[in-house]
Amino acid sequence: MAVKRKTRKKAPAKRKTAKRKTTTRRKTAKRKTTTKRKTAKRKTTAKRKTAKRKTTAKRKTAKRKTTAKRKTAKKKTTTKRKTSRKTTRRKTAKKAAPKKRKTAKKAKRKTGRKSGLAKMKYTVSQALGAIVGHKSLSRPEIVKKLWAYIKSHKLQDSKNRRLIVPDAKLAKVIGSRPVDMMKLAGHISKHVK
Repeated sequence: MAVKRKTRKKAPAKRKTAKRKTTTRRKTAKRKTTTKRKTAKRKTTAKRKTAKRKTTAKRKTAKRKTTAKRKTAKKKTTTKRKTSRKTTRRKTAKKAAPKKRKTAKKAKRKTGRKSGLAKMKYTVSQALGAIVGHKSLSRPEIVKKLWAYIKSHKLQDSKNRRLIVPDAKLAKVIGSRPVDMMKLAGHISKHVK
């Protein structure tokens, strides 16, 4: 009698080969992805290193330039000082007396000049006259004497020095509320003719 072969036994061999193929495919795919990742990491680290090198090189060159500029500036200033000292010594040794005469003449000229506001005299109201002490003054003199009164009576706010807290006399001119120092001129103009 003839022996029948079983065909079912061949099927597991096909499965095993299919499994081997899939496992080898997976392994090769894993290897490829890991190598890709490694190469990408290497590239990024290399890029970072080169960028760091470039920035450090730039910083160093910038420092060198600034230090060189400072050194040259120092040298220039020291040479200018030396030369100016020498020239001033020579000039002062030769022309000491004439300079004093010129400064005296200039001082006389400056005191003789007055601006338009300083020339004009204004009549002051009674309330402002009690503070200032005169009936007619120029506007700069009025402001000067008003500030002298404020400082002598300590009418500036202790925390905010810009605010002026009026007393009984000053309240007639400014008002009873604290006033900013920049608004004083507006309050003065009401009492000046």
